[in-house]
Amino acid sequence: MSQNTQNTAHSPRHGDSTATWSGGGTLFAGVLMLVTGVLGIVEGIVGLAENDVYARLGRYVFSFDLTTWGWIHLILGIILAVTGWGILSDAQWARVTGIALAALNIVLQFLFLPYQPVWAVFSMAISVFVIWALSTDRTMSAV
Repeated sequence: MSQNTQNTAHSPRHGDSTATWSGGGTLFAGVLMLVTGVLGIVEGIVGLAENDVYARLGRYVFSFDLTTWGWIHLILGIILAVTGWGILSDAQWARVTGIALAALNIVLQFLFLPYQPVWAVFSMAISVFVIWALSTDRTMSAV
């Protein structure tokens, strides 16, 4: 066997900056999904344990009680964390699922704006990045 033989399935070609960015973006998206999932789990537990933790900022068309939001964040957080781990494990199902969950997270965080406006906007921005990173990764074209 040659000394120059190496596994190039997961490593970008030397000099291909687009592949480097998308590969690094995918890794970072996996980490972000894992962290967002863990924070969602904590957010859900807090919503279930204490109904007065989140203050409502005015009237809003879409309103659920905080126990419902606690369950939504807890369930979505668990699924996001598992999917983030799948992305870090280079599972193909996790990339497709990650795009769908990030889109769902954008919608749910928009609906959660009256309770935590700064975190909701920040979480939506993270989800937009995750969608971009997972959809531009060249290894995803095999799906």
